Amino acid sequence: MMALSLKKHPMPEQAPEVRAHNFEEVALGYDEETAVAEAERCLHCKIPQCRKGCPVGIDIPEFIAKIKERDFDGAIAKIKESSSLPAICGRVCPQENQCEKYCVLANKGEAVAIGRLERFAADREMAQNRPVEPIHYAEDAKKVAVIGAGPAGLACAGDLARKGYRVTIFEALHTAGGVLSYGIPEFRLPKEKIVKKEISNLEAMGVKIELDSVIGQLYTVDELMQEEGFDAVFVGTGAGLPRFMEIPGENLNGVYSANEFLTRCNLMKAYQFPKYGTPIRVGKKVAVVGGGNVAMDAARTALRLGAEHVYIVYRRGEEELPARREEVLHAKAEGIDFRLLNNPVEVVGDDKGWVKAIRCIKMELGEPDASGRRSPKAVEGSEFDLEVDTVVMAIGQGPNPIVASTTPGMETNKRGNIVADPETGATTKPGVFAGGDIVTGAATVILAMGAGKKAAAAIDEYLKNK
Repeated sequence: MMALSLKKHPMPEQAPEVRAHNFEEVALGYDEETAVAEAERCLHCKIPQCRKGCPVGIDIPEFIAKIKERDFDGAIAKIKESSSLPAICGRVCPQENQCEKYCVLANKGEAVAIGRLERFAADREMAQNRPVEPIHYAEDAKKVAVIGAGPAGLACAGDLARKGYRVTIFEALHTAGGVLSYGIPEFRLPKEKIVKKEISNLEAMGVKIELDSVIGQLYTVDELMQEEGFDAVFVGTGAGLPRFMEIPGENLNGVYSANEFLTRCNLMKAYQFPKYGTPIRVGKKVAVVGGGNVAMDAARTALRLGAEHVYIVYRRGEEELPARREEVLHAKAEGIDFRLLNNPVEVVGDDKGWVKAIRCIKMELGEPDASGRRSPKAVEGSEFDLEVDTVVMAIGQGPNPIVASTTPGMETNKRGNIVADPETGATTKPGVFAGGDIVTGAATVILAMGAGKKAAAAIDEYLKNK
């Protein structure tokens, strides 16, 4: 018997100097032999801790055991008992803070590469193009409306369809997927190969998706229930309203929100201009303000669009960066210039109204704040200008108020997020449930999916007892 390796099998990747100039997927995935070898690292603990870190409750030891036995069909079947979007989750979930965080191997070395194994199983099945078995609904099956075709809505819809409900998703944009389509770049999450295929599987099951359908304008929630015959509603509209710093110069030409910048590139295909009719101006030097995954995505996108120098400007230090470690390392390898412990105070323009610099002040870290991160404090008199053509603000997103503002009886908090029970998603309006970023504020894909699954179970219970 071979000695147990304390290190994960590396993920094959495009070389940094190559991938920095294309939009093809960076991580290439495990082959069969590597996947089996990685699965053999699993200790199959009697009381598996990894499961408690999975927001959708995948039976992790069981699917890994099946990969080890080369029962790849059994592995994906086990994953799909709990997850509607395994090929997506295997790519974008922060496993290091969830399932892998609890892996016993992580105490002495590196955790089993649970996310990479999930991706392997999902990609292998997807490559086989097997037909999806449609669900046969009872004639009197109850109807549920899902507002928003993002991770929360898709997960909720998939679970409800499997329980025998007729589900219609109403999506405001012309493409389903929510942040999976407009937010996460092609080089991290391929749209045609992965996102569209996962969504088409749900449609093949029987989930209906109505695109270009803005609830709050086309119908209100009350109209869906009282006039359109829906027995319950799930609101999963995400957090797509950009935030700005409210500093001078943010209205200059050349300042984007990360939301607009990434939507133009990902959803509107600006990276394939002029084949697609959406242009995007990047310039030679770009400053991306923020330190989360969205900031990394925006910076790496700007580089691929032809920027010669891209800065990440963040007010805390490297340890405090909220982005996944993997994304930070990828960005650094591609040549992104991290200007940490710096905070913008003004965007400086030229006499034609275009950005020419971003004025920053140096920061130092004080005591931890409510989030547990050390609070940054400005160093008096340390202002300096960073010459740039373009500024992308990636400091967070808030909820779009359109559904909440047209739904009497559904309570929101002071930030505009819908108030919902964290375990069931029930709102203050009977028959209306909510989950994902519209409730929690901007978080992760898998947490939104977990909320969608919980809400689906609660809706099932609610309608059975109605």
